[in-house]
Amino acid sequence: MYHYHILHNGLKIICRQNNSAVTHTGVYINVGSRDEQPGDEGMAHFIEHSVFKGTEHRRAYHILNRIDGVGGELNAFTTKEETCIYTSSLSVHLERCLELLADIIFHSTFPAKEIEKEKDVVLEELNSYKDSPAELIYDDFEELIFGSHPLAHNILGTKRNVKRFTTERLHNFFHSNYTTDKMVVSIVGNADFKRVVRLCEKYFGHQERLSSVSYRNEAPEYMHFERTVTRHTHQMHAMVGCRAPGIYDERKVAFSLLNNIIGGPAMNSRLNVAIREKYGFCYTVESQYSPFSDAGLFYIYAGIDADSKDRFLELVRRELQKLSDDRLTSSRLDAAKQQYIGQMAINNELALNEMQSIGKAYLSYDHVDTLEEMQRDIESLTADEICGLARELFSPDNLSYLFYC
Repeated sequence: MYHYHILHNGLKIICRQNNSAVTHTGVYINVGSRDEQPGDEGMAHFIEHSVFKGTEHRRAYHILNRIDGVGGELNAFTTKEETCIYTSSLSVHLERCLELLADIIFHSTFPAKEIEKEKDVVLEELNSYKDSPAELIYDDFEELIFGSHPLAHNILGTKRNVKRFTTERLHNFFHSNYTTDKMVVSIVGNADFKRVVRLCEKYFGHQERLSSVSYRNEAPEYMHFERTVTRHTHQMHAMVGCRAPGIYDERKVAFSLLNNIIGGPAMNSRLNVAIREKYGFCYTVESQYSPFSDAGLFYIYAGIDADSKDRFLELVRRELQKLSDDRLTSSRLDAAKQQYIGQMAINNELALNEMQSIGKAYLSYDHVDTLEEMQRDIESLTADEICGLARELFSPDNLSYLFYC
């Protein structure tokens, strides 16, 4: 059972209580790389690093030691549309975690000396990323899919931009975007909800209610493509994909199930069986579905031998064509539904995953479906819906291709 509350300044709270000795506490903020203006690319990610570098009340060491010193963890991540700063700790330290998160979010000072050091850290992160073609190809594919739109930008930004960031610019971006109307405090653990509300009032409630203007522009029209990039890799890295439904699209649930059938995490996914298990010419083959607020992205990734490229594409197209041409039988559709429901249940069994998923859901929808509600949505899907969606999105003239070789 999820408990909800909204503070007078618009900040939202969601909590699920359990009997665990560990509580996971996070603040989800509706700000990501797509909210950056030209020249600011990489700013949201850099701020995610920089909020740990000093506040009005603490230096960097004291921030890190506050949670780590009691055996907990303090971490953060940035996506295209969100930033999350979170802690995991023994449940008795809930107040310590909430106080620190509020201090980080509302009182960060971005000290110039620390910012200069952190630039080197992020530049090395960029170097490391560019040395990993299996990761880099995802961003290059997104850039080709979305063109000049902010959704196309690499979350890490560019070296040129990172070197130009200053304390003043960080403050300006932070105070223009990180407002209480864009925040959700998400908690999963042994935490009484009345106490959670009191603590959030104490540490977050004093912040002035401010609203920020959203600059999110609608994603541009999609044009399919085929590109090959020479990177002198030992194996060929291949991406096949297209645009897909966004998070508010009524087809999102159906496409989530379709993606799971095609190349989800299970060893019996169609691509894994048809390509890896049957022929053995790749180690990794998977599909992913990334829904954003106004668009989505579907991609199939594989690392293959260059000589297997034509056969790989033939097999991928064949599996997608089967889903487009042939309705799933009732037994196969039911099996696919039960598998997906089971995977979601196992994923939410990990309390950290649940804290993050409900925080994002409440931020996006102002409500979080229970597992039972999600199960009903999945079980209501029909074979015609799945087949029609596959036929619409997987037509040959809608698929795009990117290869590293």
